[in-house]
Amino acid sequence: MLTAITRAVSPSIVNCELSFIDRKPIDLATAQQQHHAYERLLAKLGARVISLPAEPDLPDSMFVEDPAIVLDELAVIFPLGTETRRREAPALSQALSKFRKLESITLPSTLEGGDVLLIGRKLFVGLSRRSNTEGIRQLAAILAPHNYEVIGVPVTGCLHLKSAVTHLGRNTLLANRAWFDAAPLAGHEWIDVDPAEPHSANALALGATIIFPASFPRTRARLEARGFSVTPLNISELQKAESGLTCSSLLFESPS
Repeated sequence: MLTAITRAVSPSIVNCELSFIDRKPIDLATAQQQHHAYERLLAKLGARVISLPAEPDLPDSMFVEDPAIVLDELAVIFPLGTETRRREAPALSQALSKFRKLESITLPSTLEGGDVLLIGRKLFVGLSRRSNTEGIRQLAAILAPHNYEVIGVPVTGCLHLKSAVTHLGRNTLLANRAWFDAAPLAGHEWIDVDPAEPHSANALALGATIIFPASFPRTRARLEARGFSVTPLNISELQKAESGLTCSSLLFESPS
């Protein structure tokens, strides 16, 4: 069964970490409504949604993708690149321990799940402000016995690798190639974001559906022109917290 772990929006989201966008007021009630709509859409598309309670003292804690990755064989818990966010991991570890054996990366390594793009048995990992070389090295060592290949990708223009590129299926990537080194991903088909929408590369592929921010109609048209079925979702308030669509859930297969 496809399982999605999410976490409710923190009441303190207004104090979230920001790196590449300016701070704007966030309406908490609207942010919560948009997050609920995200969870409902995941459920409609066939996921069993496990929604963890809000963490009032952890502004960024709804971004459950960052503290962990979940593979078929195990889950790996990360030390986040932002020290103030490292307290997010324990509750998430507890939730994941019901489904997977856990491994952990240790400091001074840092790694965030938003930098990990999984395609088959390859993990492309962003070398970014939040994820360092030692974190990538430790992840490669943990996953080597399971026959995964870990490939570093320099990121320069955005928060995480998946802020700049996501996998749509059909060997196709949606990308803003100005923000990362595309060479390690050679061999894929590309859909480039519309130049007027530089932040529109983060899409969530779920089965035959591409969940996509409603605020990027030009790039959505590019996806549809290539034959992808796109479901737009309004996450305008969450985007003020530097949110994409992949960062708000951990998706994996689990027994029913």
